[in-house]
Amino acid sequence: MIHVALAGQATQPLVVLCLGAHADDIEIGCGGALLSLQRAVPNAKFHWVVFSADGTRRQEARKSAGLFMQGSDAEIILKDFKDGYLPYQGAAVKDVFEELKRSVNPDLVFTQWGADAHQDHRLLSELTWNTFRNHQILEYEIPKYDGDLGRPNLFVPLDLAVCEQKIDNLFAAFASQAGKKWFDRETFRGLMRLRGMECNAPSGYAEAFYSRKTILKFD
Repeated sequence: MIHVALAGQATQPLVVLCLGAHADDIEIGCGGALLSLQRAVPNAKFHWVVFSADGTRRQEARKSAGLFMQGSDAEIILKDFKDGYLPYQGAAVKDVFEELKRSVNPDLVFTQWGADAHQDHRLLSELTWNTFRNHQILEYEIPKYDGDLGRPNLFVPLDLAVCEQKIDNLFAAFASQAGKKWFDRETFRGLMRLRGMECNAPSGYAEAFYSRKTILKFD
């Protein structure tokens, strides 16, 4: 198996755009990758955008972003679209993407998986591809009751300490979700273990993504 390293523009910091429909999507889907990326590229610039975060969830989203982005150069943007209604507010959601297009030129974009069973997730993925079609996009996965996990094709091996930090941050930030059956340490750890097995990660743990297009360049 060939390992591919991520490199930004030689003279500029790596710019990473993280998109999530709901307050905990980014953290669940790619929290481990983001923690690992910060360690590997300490001068990276992050733009963290959550579309549905109001009331208690807004406070939790801001706390979580602070935990995951601690010490990094990060812009946190929290919107208050209604959970579950993003496709019915499509024009307003599209306007946010147009604003991002004017202000952010990312080297790497993390977004929702396009075949996710949740309608909010699918819309975000569609608009990501509409807006950032000439960028490297990685679509993350969210475990849920729908049973919609697929066959991802790109893997980020994680140290065990990173896995535990990811889970600890989730439970420290999202107290409102802690009583739900799906919001469970073993669920998060188990998915990372499965993906780690699939990519033969040294630690046994990984996060997995869907990459529709990746350019392989030989310099």
